[in-house]
Amino acid sequence: MGARPVTSWRCRWCGADDGSVVLDLGEQPAADAFPPAGATGADDVYPLRMVLCAGCGLAQLEEDPTDADEPRGIEPAALVAQAREAVDDLAAAGLAASGARVAEQPSPHGGSWLGQLAERGLTVVPDEPGADDEERVDLLVDSLGMMHDADQRAALADRADQLAPEGVLALHVHPLGTILRTSAWNALRHGHYAYYSVTWLVRAAREVGVVPVGLWRYALYGGTVVLALVPAGSRRAAEHAGSAALADLDQVLDDERVAGVTDPDAVGRLQAEVTTTATALRAWVDDHRAEGIVGYGAASRAVALLAAAGVTGRDVRAVVDASAAKSGLSMPGTAGADGAPRIPIVEPAALGGLRPRWVVLFVPDLLDEVRRAYPEVEASGGSWVVAEPAPVVVAPDGITTR
Repeated sequence: MGARPVTSWRCRWCGADDGSVVLDLGEQPAADAFPPAGATGADDVYPLRMVLCAGCGLAQLEEDPTDADEPRGIEPAALVAQAREAVDDLAAAGLAASGARVAEQPSPHGGSWLGQLAERGLTVVPDEPGADDEERVDLLVDSLGMMHDADQRAALADRADQLAPEGVLALHVHPLGTILRTSAWNALRHGHYAYYSVTWLVRAAREVGVVPVGLWRYALYGGTVVLALVPAGSRRAAEHAGSAALADLDQVLDDERVAGVTDPDAVGRLQAEVTTTATALRAWVDDHRAEGIVGYGAASRAVALLAAAGVTGRDVRAVVDASAAKSGLSMPGTAGADGAPRIPIVEPAALGGLRPRWVVLFVPDLLDEVRRAYPEVEASGGSWVVAEPAPVVVAPDGITTR
């Protein structure tokens, strides 16, 4: 099923009503509503579709009737490392100087850059800055936060309004180009209202009066970027025109043009990956269920994957997660129509007692971190398995094999 026109819809940025459904996951549970472990009955489900606007090119959630609050995640080492790199890059470019006032937009994905920025001598503004001149900030950080705003125009305009005349907005995003390149269809979820191409971000930023002065790329989640924006007409905008920090921006824009991030047929190719990935996981689980399977990482991306593959508590004994807020809950969408129980979420201390033969990792970026943290898995004869795009077994030397 390819891209198709959408009806009764308005773009979250430009208000256009002309767009295409490029990814349809059907009826899905809310990925942030974790039922208590042992709860019975089916989960409420809601349509989950991505629309690409024909007017401005923003990929976005078509609708979201859910209202659950996402439990805040634990900051993984990979996210800490990315933040450190980003802070170093901003400082090297002269965009995070000692003494500057810095604030951070909230994000449920865990982690903060403020500690590292404070170590560099920046002054942390404890509350969200206002639009008055004396309340504006020299640096505003948004790490994976803006996608959670239903009104995208208001969200970006508000961030631009918080900047001092020479202020910097550092937007950390998981771009649509990466989602296409890595076939990460399960990035689509309720509560994530927008999926940004850098092409779209640059155009939208200009509409609210800010322009790019730098872009940096990182390996996190298959490829994230930090885009630095400053007020148009500012001294900084003039000083950074043609700077080395903009070289990667030009390359990313070229890559996105080739990938077709504004072409509904190109983005619509994600649809075929849903069946491919879900079928591969289902087949692997069927082959290994009797040997003892545990999951690791109760992430939102795992919810759609497990639901698409029809994985239940009869297939996977538990999902381990380091977030205390999720312990004692269960994975939504994993109760079987035949009465199969949901998959419970347990704390890492339970790994020793479970003694799984296989631990399926739902967040590939955590692989090095969890292997170091839980050597008992392999010491007791178990193996780690990276879940997507198709399950691969991690050998003791770290090599992944089918």
